[in-house]
Amino acid sequence: MINYRKITNDEIKILENQRCRCEDWENIKVVDDFDPKRIINTEFSGQIKLGSFKKKITFYGGVNKNSGIYNAKLHNCIIHDDVFIDKTANYIANYIIEDNVIINNIGILAVNDLCSFGNGVEIEILNEAGGREIPIYDKLTAQIAYFLTFYRHRPKLIKKITEMIKEYTISVSSKYGKIGESSVILNCRTLRDIKVGPFTIIQDSEILDNGSINSTELAPIYIGAGVYAKNFIVSSGSTISDGAVITDCFVGQGCELNKQFSAENSAFFANCAGFHGEACAIFAGPYTVTHHKSTLLIAGYYSFFNAGSGSNQSNHMYKLGPCHQGIVERGSKTASDSYMLWPVRVGAFSLVMGRHYRNSDTSNLPFSYLIENDGESICIPGVNLRSVGTIRDARKWPQRDKRKDPQKLDIINYNLLSPYTVQKMIRGKEILNELLKYSGATSEYFTYNNVKIKNNSLKSGIKYYNIGITKYLGNSIINRFKNVQLKTTADFTNIIKPKIDGGTKEWVDISGMFAPKEIIEQLCDKIESNSLNNLSSIIEELTIIHNNYNEYYWNWVINKYCELINKTVDEINTEDLVVMITNWSDCVENLDNLYIQDAKKEFSPQSYTGFGIDGNEDTIIDDFSAVRGSHSDNSFVKNVREHIEIKTKLGNDLIDRLKKISDN
Repeated sequence: MINYRKITNDEIKILENQRCRCEDWENIKVVDDFDPKRIINTEFSGQIKLGSFKKKITFYGGVNKNSGIYNAKLHNCIIHDDVFIDKTANYIANYIIEDNVIINNIGILAVNDLCSFGNGVEIEILNEAGGREIPIYDKLTAQIAYFLTFYRHRPKLIKKITEMIKEYTISVSSKYGKIGESSVILNCRTLRDIKVGPFTIIQDSEILDNGSINSTELAPIYIGAGVYAKNFIVSSGSTISDGAVITDCFVGQGCELNKQFSAENSAFFANCAGFHGEACAIFAGPYTVTHHKSTLLIAGYYSFFNAGSGSNQSNHMYKLGPCHQGIVERGSKTASDSYMLWPVRVGAFSLVMGRHYRNSDTSNLPFSYLIENDGESICIPGVNLRSVGTIRDARKWPQRDKRKDPQKLDIINYNLLSPYTVQKMIRGKEILNELLKYSGATSEYFTYNNVKIKNNSLKSGIKYYNIGITKYLGNSIINRFKNVQLKTTADFTNIIKPKIDGGTKEWVDISGMFAPKEIIEQLCDKIESNSLNNLSSIIEELTIIHNNYNEYYWNWVINKYCELINKTVDEINTEDLVVMITNWSDCVENLDNLYIQDAKKEFSPQSYTGFGIDGNEDTIIDDFSAVRGSHSDNSFVKNVREHIEIKTKLGNDLIDRLKKISDN
């Protein structure tokens, strides 16, 4: 608690001599070491509390100024220690301004009445025609938003979570705004009904209206030049600048919205980036990225997504309005000038090229290319499994996590292969085999969910899915036995047996978090029954599920393996695993060699085009080598070759350990 006293008559005289004015000096309270000489040409009204001003403030260019209040008008404000305020064209009203804050050259900073600072604002996400509205709040996570958006088939669940958010909104509502300690606000025009966390920088912004800027010391927020933001929440570590316009939006941790990007009724979760383009009614799960001026993302769900220049979708057919939506599962990309007519569902880690006017669903054909040929949508199943780009993406995401806040809101699982993606491959293989069986092996094309699949693509897809499935099962077994004691049959049995229940059936991707569907359904049941009766308890339960991922996914793996060899867990022996690991080793080597071959395309003579601009053929080669290096020296290729050696050794070591148990 800060102790305040009444301002003295001598202090009032000093202030008045420095052109300060007040309706009633009785309403002014100050701390014991208050220095009136640090307040000049300032008008006070309402209830005012003032701290001490002793420090000097260093501005850009090394200019030093005394902390204090200059050329300002304050109404109903609490000003803490060593604050610098200068040049308020209008006034600051109803604000608590914490230690070491700098406010210089602003139009207005005010709260008008009881305000929730963006909390509780409903955004019309995914479906512009309504029906999937979610109320945003300070600690909204990708997982809570996923439930609110996609679990509308459980109205009781939606009602319970919405009520919890309403309770939170009431708890943070206030007639006073707050500017957190060590924040800087410079050259801004209109700041209304905003709550600003510590160490925020707001510079040259135009209008910020009804929002929370949840900055922290370890993960400060920057709001920059020309920003217009209304009805918004921005999470720690994010940047919004360069004329960005956001309305009715949630911006998660570590996001960047810059370079005239505009968004409305959208939610952006961890590490999203938006530049130049436009977003409308989108659910941008973690790592959704759009860089290009001509790109429109509308009424879609994305995660780990990269939009090519000119990517576009449309969500209405001029009948009942913009009521259609698209689902683009994790890890997918769109090529330049791609187009999709919603509704569409794109399988995980797929590449979309061309213009697609048919409402296709390739969710059970992950790792595919969806291309256009003569107006037809052509699917090439599984081909993205062999792409170096897919592996590069999977490796770069954890390295590009910009979240510095110790409290990370979104739960993210970065695994490329998981029970979720592998179950899709298993189903995809079944679908392709069914098409081959019922349409005939000699058919040139096969049709599935409004896409066409060429005969040779179908057969290749089956091969790629087999490789991917085997690789995942083998990787999981290798990891399970890694760094554990394995001397007896009892050790072997103890390792392969599940340690917890659940995970053997269908899995879901809850916007970045992999989990068994049955476990998520149990979580929803607990919320509906009031067993989980606040937002914190839901997050804790989700965290427990995430922390148990390794055990859940092992349950899925060993169950699938049992189905594959037609045995129970109790019947599996070491010889079974030796066969599995041998097959796995071949798959890993084959797939890694495919990556090396794919990478080789980047070093073909065709790639030399544009190099050696003023030279002959030798100059072209030398220039290319100087800039791009060679295939054999490329760091990715080296890593893949090392990966083959490491995995081969791991496999051989485990085979030796298993054989020793068999021999005993």
